[in-house]
Amino acid sequence: MTRGFTGWHMTGLLVAMFAIVIAVNFVMAGYAIGTFSGTVVDNSYVASQRFNGWLAEARAQRRLDWTVDATLQPGRIVVVTARAPQGPMRDAAVTVLATHPLGRLPQQGLTFRQDGAGRFVATRALPAGRWLLRIEVRDHGHEARFDDEVPA
Repeated sequence: MTRGFTGWHMTGLLVAMFAIVIAVNFVMAGYAIGTFSGTVVDNSYVASQRFNGWLAEARAQRRLDWTVDATLQPGRIVVVTARAPQGPMRDAAVTVLATHPLGRLPQQGLTFRQDGAGRFVATRALPAGRWLLRIEVRDHGHEARFDDEVPA
């Protein structure tokens, strides 16, 4: 005798389906929590108090009209090219703070030596992986910050 599809079968299928969905949700939530802390700023009140100052700095930087480009050379050496409206920035000081996007690797501070015509070459190689670069350029009492990215 063949047994038909009963209400108990349907109940078992529904329970199994929802168990799979809940298990996948728990796994994905665990990955999300483990790879991103969820904080953009440590104290939002303090950040809000500094916001107008950040806007003023951004306007001053825009008035400078500097352009900065970061490239990755063979051997994972970062090269930054900096230009002002009047031409290459020959006397500038360039520093970079490289941050891994998901925070898996520690931040890397890079210093640069001038290579002529507004080119600045890192004094050491950047470890393998994708990095977000926070570039700071200082020249003749002015300072500007730029964000760039180097691929893996």
